[in-house]
Amino acid sequence: MSASPATHRANAGDRYAVVVNHEEQYSVWFADRALPGGWTASGTQGTRQECLDHIEQVWTDLTPLSVRAS
Repeated sequence: MSASPATHRANAGDRYAVVVNHEEQYSVWFADRALPGGWTASGTQGTRQECLDHIEQVWTDLTPLSVRAS
């Protein structure tokens, strides 16, 4: 049985995916796991750091979409 995401210890070989929700908020998720409800893969995968670097480049406005739209 594999560890849940909350208890998983990162390994150097772990692959991650950048995910985004309906509020255009970004996060990283284990590439080999099913996505949690409400999240969609953005298409970027890599090491955790590569994914975080990508998020830093693309997520320039941290304001949720619903607040920006109001």
